[in-house]
Amino acid sequence: MKHTNVKQKKWFRLILLIAALVFVSLLCYFIGRPLVRFVSEPEQFRLWVKSKGLLGILAFMGMNILQVFLAVIPGGPFEVGAGYAFGVFWGTVFCDFAMTLAGVLIFLFVRRFGMRFVELFVSKEKIESVHILKSSRRSESIILLLFLIPGTPKDLFSYLIGLTDIKLSHWIFISAVGRLPAIFLSVLSGSALGKSEYSTAVIVLIVLIILYIIGLIVYRYHNQRMKSSDHE
Repeated sequence: MKHTNVKQKKWFRLILLIAALVFVSLLCYFIGRPLVRFVSEPEQFRLWVKSKGLLGILAFMGMNILQVFLAVIPGGPFEVGAGYAFGVFWGTVFCDFAMTLAGVLIFLFVRRFGMRFVELFVSKEKIESVHILKSSRRSESIILLLFLIPGTPKDLFSYLIGLTDIKLSHWIFISAVGRLPAIFLSVLSGSALGKSEYSTAVIVLIVLIILYIIGLIVYRYHNQRMKSSDHE
């Protein structure tokens, strides 16, 4: 009897997992792609937000939260669109608040459901490719540094942080402060485009690309270093 119950539970979990994967895939295809396309058309997006008022702001923040959950959707277009629609200050505030809130929700879900929840949104290969968090569970300063540098996989980290022993209050600080530089620069470029200040937009874009490359190099260096230490 016990064996039958265990088997039924396994089948139920498998069906639930498949249903969740199908749901996430449909979200990416039918909602994620149109959202990116919509936010990538700044003038249309600005007019839409203006016509909706507070509801437009809340809808944008909801899009931002969904973008973090579905880590395959790039966040750049949302931040540029925010700068175009809301300006530098409010665009930065809205994006940072929404992304931090998404990070907190993901953290709580991961703490509750563990690796099963993570694997719904992140492939096993990607999870296994991140060594820096496995070997640096108490090194919050390294995680904050990685968040401060544009180009590091922040949305991927958001799913894996919940598997470490970091406190929720510390994670909120890391997420809120660490995302600011990349968000600010992206929003600034969007605001510059909205004001037809193309030279400023190009300069900001160049700075972002340079920082992005530096971020990738720093992340890969530390990740490889931690991988080597794991095998020793």
